[in-house]
Parts: sequence; C-alpha cells; structure tokens
Amino acid sequence: MKVLFAGGTGYTPQFSGGVQSSTHHLVEQLRENGHEASVLAALFGDGMFGFRARAKMKLLRQRAVIDNFPGYPVVRAWFPWEAAGFAVEKLRPDVAVVQCHNSVPIGKALQAKGVPVVVYLRNVEFHELAGDLRELHSALYIANSEFTARTYKAKFDIDSTVIPPTINPAFYSTPTTGEFVTLINPYEEKGFDLAVRIAAACPEIPFLFVESWKLDDDHRARIEATISPLRNVKLEGRTSDMKTVYGRTKILLAPSKWEEAWGRVASEAHCSGIPVVGSRRGGLPEAIGSGGVVLDYDAPLADWVAAVRRLWSDEAEYKRLSAAARQFSERPQMNPDRQFATFMGMLDSARRLGLERAA
Repeated sequence: MKVLFAGGTGYTPQFSGGVQSSTHHLVEQLRENGHEASVLAALFGDGMFGFRARAKMKLLRQRAVIDNFPGYPVVRAWFPWEAAGFAVEKLRPDVAVVQCHNSVPIGKALQAKGVPVVVYLRNVEFHELAGDLRELHSALYIANSEFTARTYKAKFDIDSTVIPPTINPAFYSTPTTGEFVTLINPYEEKGFDLAVRIAAACPEIPFLFVESWKLDDDHRARIEATISPLRNVKLEGRTSDMKTVYGRTKILLAPSKWEEAWGRVASEAHCSGIPVVGSRRGGLPEAIGSGGVVLDYDAPLADWVAAVRRLWSDEAEYKRLSAAARQFSERPQMNPDRQFATFMGMLDSARRLGLERAA
C-alpha cells in the first residue's frame, strides 16, 4: 500500500513536535512492513533549507517541491491543499492520512483526485481544520485519545477509532541521572508561566526548560528575561535525540494550560520510568494515568510545589511512581504492534470504501 500523510503544518527539518514524531514513527512502521509512505506538508521559506526549496520551485515553475530529507519523499508547498494534485501525480497514494491544520481543504482536494481519506484527529482546535469535517463525506476517523473522540463526536457527530500517539520506546527509554525537573516546550499554553512560578518556589531544585516548537528571537528573549532571576532554571534548544533530555530528567513537568488532546511527552517520559506532574486538561490525564500526579491547572501553587517536592525528595514515593510510570508505558493500548495493526485496519477499510465508490 502507498500511504500519503498530509497536513498544513511543517515537517522535519523545518518543524518538529509531537505530530511530526508520531508521523515519522508511523512511516517507519509502514516501510518496515513493506509499504510505501510519503508526506505532504507546508513549506516555510526561512533558513537555507527554505531558500533552496523556494529556488527550486521558482526554477521548475511548480506549486511544490519534493525532497527525501527524512529518508522518504516529502512534498512541500506554501499551500498544501493546492499541491494535492501534484502529490497524487508524483506519489500515486492508495490512501491518505490527513491531520491537523487545514484538514478539510486538504482532504477535499485529495478526495477530488480519487484518494480515500482517513482523518487523524490530533487536537481539538476546531478552527485549525479550516472547514467542517462533515464536508468529507467518505472519510474515516482516528482520534488520539478518548477525550478527542468524545469532543469531535459532540461537535460533528462523527465516530472515531482511538489510537494514541505511536511511540517507539527505543528512541526514549534511557537510564537517567535524575538531575532536573524538566518542562518541554516553554510556551504559555504548555504552562510556562505556572512552571516558572513552581521553579521560583523551589530554589533548591534544578529545572530544565527545553525548546520543542521553534522559538523566534523575540520569544526566546522574553523567556530568558523571565527566567534570568532564577538561578535554578536552565533553558536549552531543540534536539532530535530526546534521550539526551530524558537521560537527565527525574520528573517531567507538564502543567498545560490548554486542552491537550493527549500529551505525548508524558508517554515518552514513562518509557524511562520518569513520573509526570501534570494538569487535568483535555486528554493529558489519560496520558499520565498511574504514571504520575494530576492536578487542576488552577490548583493552589502550594499543591503543585508539594507534588514536585515530594517526588524530588521522597525516595520511596519516587520509586513507586517510577515503577508505575514504566508499567503504564507497557500497557496494551501503547503497544506499537497493536497500534499499527489497528491503524492498518483503518487504512484497509478506507481503501476498500474508495474502491467500492469508484466501481
């Protein structure tokens, strides 16, 4: 089977995050099982990579360019829905997995080219869909959490098969020196402000803030100015090897302010037995489960501080939750082979429906 992952966000090396990590893992699984996989993504014009892509588009006078940077074909365009025909012509997909930004216009463009569509619902930001999912009349749906499935059922009356973000434990499982309480992605919606308040109240505990979504210069400057009075907080740039982060992490802090659809970093940390202290927002409690402590985002600061300090200093409690985190990471719902089998079942169903409609 030839599978095209299509969305309106960027892709490695121009953009990194949970969606890109999960997509890459699915691509690897498909290729390992004898299938072909490719990606349609948004192109960003900055940096040398963007400059070369812009020049190639201009030289060839086409809407999109193809590269093999991650080891498989990636079609990039300013407006991916306008490049759907280009991608179909070049890659001949049997089915497309559409996700995140501009899912509706991209899905409609692919369906117009006769490509069956599976929509992977990875967040609950409805405005990012750029349309009404009910316009994709023949699409099937995957949701990354029970919370996401319930939310889309209530909004659009669609049914989804739940498959949490796919994670290859080999990329994340590592011994840890336990040097830091770590926050990944220091954005306000990810709880940056609350994390700063927690760190300020725990001057004896080292905190590590790690960039995930790329920070522009002004944003980075604001973060650095905010944490500069705190001697116990360190900011680091993005990395493609998360073992270098989890290998120094004792506690993962995930005090998200927004409605997380899942909380991939919690599942990644669990692979190394790292417990999570996180907020009761969206699907994040599903991701944390028994592998950590869940608090209301608006709980008193003292409650957050107490949870972090207890895990930091109470060795028996830490060992208990560390073991629970590792065990939770091994539950059947997160088994990559089981997830992949369910995923392939959805793709097969979509392709069969497409063939029936074309007959």
